[in-house]
Amino acid sequence: MTQEQALKILKTGANVFLTGEPGAGKTHTINMYANYLRGYDIEPSITASTGIAATHISGMTIHSWSGIGIKKDFSTSDLDSIASNDYVARRIKKSKVLIIDEVSMLDSKTLDAVDAVCRRVKNKINLPFGGIQVVLVGDFFQLPPVARAGETAGFAFASNAWQEMNPEVCYLSEQHRQEDKNFLSVLSAIRSDSFDGEHYAHIEARMTGQQEPPKNITKLFPHNADVDRINSNELDKIPEEEHIFEMSSSGQKNIVETLKRGCLSPEKLVLKKGAVVIFTKNNLKEYFVNGTQGRVTGFDSETGYPIVRTKSGRTIEVGPMEWTVEEHGWVRAKIVQIPLKLAWAITIHKSQGMSLDAALMDLSKVFEFGQGYVALSRVRSLDGLHLLGINEHALLVHPEILDIDHDFRNNSTATIQELQNVEDGDLLLRFDAFIKQCGGKKLTEDEKNDRKIKKKKPKKSTHEVTLEIYKRGKGIKEIAKERGLAEGTILSHIEALVSQGKIERKDFEKYISQKLLKDIPAIIREFKRLDTDKLSLVRESFGNKYSYDEIRLARMMME
Repeated sequence: MTQEQALKILKTGANVFLTGEPGAGKTHTINMYANYLRGYDIEPSITASTGIAATHISGMTIHSWSGIGIKKDFSTSDLDSIASNDYVARRIKKSKVLIIDEVSMLDSKTLDAVDAVCRRVKNKINLPFGGIQVVLVGDFFQLPPVARAGETAGFAFASNAWQEMNPEVCYLSEQHRQEDKNFLSVLSAIRSDSFDGEHYAHIEARMTGQQEPPKNITKLFPHNADVDRINSNELDKIPEEEHIFEMSSSGQKNIVETLKRGCLSPEKLVLKKGAVVIFTKNNLKEYFVNGTQGRVTGFDSETGYPIVRTKSGRTIEVGPMEWTVEEHGWVRAKIVQIPLKLAWAITIHKSQGMSLDAALMDLSKVFEFGQGYVALSRVRSLDGLHLLGINEHALLVHPEILDIDHDFRNNSTATIQELQNVEDGDLLLRFDAFIKQCGGKKLTEDEKNDRKIKKKKPKKSTHEVTLEIYKRGKGIKEIAKERGLAEGTILSHIEALVSQGKIERKDFEKYISQKLLKDIPAIIREFKRLDTDKLSLVRESFGNKYSYDEIRLARMMME
């Protein structure tokens, strides 16, 4: 099923299970649906099964949203107590659409409890979730529910709530992460339990004994202890000054704490020049996503923010970003931090949702179904996969999921057939009927602004201000004078803008002296010979003949 087909089904108001392989575009589809609803003044309740997943979608955990907390078994008096909570009751009464992300990690008892609370609050005992449209999002081949000691956690699809609401299955078939056909065949074989010798040969070829992994590549491990130890040890090895960035927060205290627990960036982020990092948030305008890898090359002299050179060669000044929990169009809580974390190593659990260019994995200690599959599916291609070790369990998925996935695919095919049999005019009538049922209306632009649906125009970044002055034909000295900044700072801005393609290298040549232009090819050759991007090393090679700014200008001319 395509994203467009899934969006049409969502617009009809049907209960939906949206699934598909990693990289199929589940989150993108949900974001499109949420924006569609907001255009009619309908604010969806956006939740997830875990704090980490919730921060990715600017939502809250389903446990917090429904008021059930960590309990799984509820008496009638328990449900009455939750339903009488003003915050919870008001939230659920307003809700028309409930989205639950990472449903694979939600156990059946929890989903039944949420269903019971919604029925009680809505006073519609005979309707699943009290008549709220429920959109369940996730992939059951990924990490399963966490069970307490001595207990077995049932999957969400085995719950009474799931069976009663009988969601339409939208199984997305497009692929937006992996384009490597051999790698796709490996991942598909794990999902279909058809893994054979040919697939294993692809995996075996990525063992570190067969090829040397790149230096400072991010390592994935099953356990937190390994990750913390490696990151701490590697940072200590760097003889550079520490730069500390403290997280700030505002809003409802308990929601702030949930945001902090789910945020991949730590409350106290300690960085040094040379630190290996990974981005923890998406910012397509600045060309990075959750999982983009890089190295800290310095810190801006004006803002103090870290400057990161990504593996693709792009230089980015990384300013603070927000993680928020929004409800009915209003921000309930917010945390602000630099969207980075140390990334010599990360856990498999915290990598869920990331897209990595490359990773070094130790899958020899994988201990639960889906863990190996999640780790492998983080990287974009076989070339980016480097294995220290692997055990048999890493290539296994839960046998119960193999059976149910066959049913999900068949149900999705049937849903497509039903959709194709509906005339376009009838489909539009269904869309309109659901909007009307939710009390929605088409908003004018002014109304969108009033409800904060239309995003405020962001404040110009320091790079954008420099770019505007540059476009007026000003040189480095003139820009520095107008902005009251050092020429070196302006040069760092220009370099970032060149790497982002906002300034053409050939156009910038007119600001470089003829003498330096003649020497630039030799300086570039030295950068390549030393296989480095460090200004000091290249400058020393020429006996400090050139200034740092001249070496920087030469580096800027490198493709």
